[in-house]
Amino acid sequence: QVQLVESGGGLVQPGGSLRLSCATTGFSFSNYGMNWYRQAPGKERELVARITSGSWRTEYADSVKGRFTISRDNHKNTVALQMNSLKPEDTAVYLCAAGWDSISSWGQGTQVTVSS
Repeated sequence: QVQLVESGGGLVQPGGSLRLSCATTGFSFSNYGMNWYRQAPGKERELVARITSGSWRTEYADSVKGRFTISRDNHKNTVALQMNSLKPEDTAVYLCAAGWDSISSWGQGTQVTVSS
């Protein structure tokens, strides 16, 4: 059974940092590109960052470039998102997803709230 489980969300002040992690089971993790999406209330789901199966390429939304870093560990079957210099507009549910040209599996998401 394919499972993607996010952790690491929470409440943080503007300018702060959080590190999200996604633990995966049930599929050949090292063969899949991995993604972090986010969805804020009343807004469409947005691709935040993605990374190829072998970590040789990463892509970021313009809104997070220079602040967020995606990484993966193919031995532990995990993907992480380091988020620095957080802004109130980063508040959203962050979801981990497997796939590159199309998404095959989604996690349930973890809430990130940036507020003073």
